Amino acid sequence: MADPSHKSKPRALTPLLQAEVYLTLQHVADLLLRPLEETLKPAGLSHTQYNVLRILRGASRDAAQRGDDGGQDGGLPCGEIAARMITRDPDITRLLDRLEARGLVARSRDKKDRRVVQAHITSAGMQLLKKLDAPMDAMHRKQFAHVPAEHLRQLLKHLKEIRSAAEQIKAYDGDDSESTSAGRD
Repeated sequence: MADPSHKSKPRALTPLLQAEVYLTLQHVADLLLRPLEETLKPAGLSHTQYNVLRILRGASRDAAQRGDDGGQDGGLPCGEIAARMITRDPDITRLLDRLEARGLVARSRDKKDRRVVQAHITSAGMQLLKKLDAPMDAMHRKQFAHVPAEHLRQLLKHLKEIRSAAEQIKAYDGDDSESTSAGRD
């Protein structure tokens, strides 16, 4: 029988569940990013450059579906690109400079408001993305091959809940640093 006068050592504090979830998400994100970087390396793209090209391809497709010929050709201003980025890049202009130097992106003044500079994906940018589509799809299939589709759907649902909650907290806290930087061209 244990001696009641003898106090046991205090147990080590367990990390908060939220902290464990956060660290696990960070670790998984890093593990998923590595094959992405390897897949993009032969094309000479960073994951942020790839993200910009995909955003501009989506904008181009959206404009084509709308039949938009308002002079925008699916182009987006820097601030809109920044708002759509997966990860924040403080210098969208330099990112676009590098893509433009490679002929993957072109920039032009908006016809309605000459102060606004629109970035557009070029045909070379579209061709590069088209070449990357199959390797990227294969990479994603490989990354999640051992996870049942129903689990992936549940995970996606929960991750969207977390993202929504984080965005609401950011809005509630008045963190508008992203919207401030997003307005610059």
